[in-house]
Amino acid sequence: MRVLFFSLLIVATDQFTKWLAVTRLRPLGSVTLIPDFFNLSYVENIGAAWGMLAGQRWMLIGFALLTVGFMFWKRGQLFVPFRCSTAIQSLLYGGILGNSIDRIVTGRVIDFLDFHWGASHFPAFNIADSAICCGAFLYLAVQWFCKPRTTDDKGKVVS
Repeated sequence: MRVLFFSLLIVATDQFTKWLAVTRLRPLGSVTLIPDFFNLSYVENIGAAWGMLAGQRWMLIGFALLTVGFMFWKRGQLFVPFRCSTAIQSLLYGGILGNSIDRIVTGRVIDFLDFHWGASHFPAFNIADSAICCGAFLYLAVQWFCKPRTTDDKGKVVS
C-alpha cells in the first residue's frame, strides 16, 4: 500500500510540474535561475531519453507498461529482499507511469530542468526522469552493497 501511495505521489508531482511548465514556462521558452548552470526550459520530447527512438510513441508506451507489469509481477524477487524496496519501487513505478501518461495523452514528454556548464548542456529532463534514474541507481547500489533480507518458507521477510 505504501508503494502505491508514494508512486501516485511521484506521478502527481510530475504531472503538476509539467502542467506548470506548459502553462507558465512555454510562453517564456526559458528562464535562467543560476547563470551558466541551471535554467527552466520548456522542451517537448517525442522520444525516450536524449530523444532516442523519436516518433516511436506506441512502442515506448508498450515497453513502459510491459516493464511496470514485469516489475510488479516479479516484485517479490526483484525488490522485497532489500530494506529500501518501497523507495525503489515507488521511484520506478512513479517515474515510468508519469512519462507514460504524457505519451498516451499528448504523444510527447514535457521536460523543463536544464542543467549546463557554459555552452555544454545536459539534456533537459523532468521529475519522472529523475525518479527513474534515482530508482535505478538505488536498485543497483543495494544489489552491490546491501545484504539481502532472509525469508521464511512462505516468502515472508524474517530479517
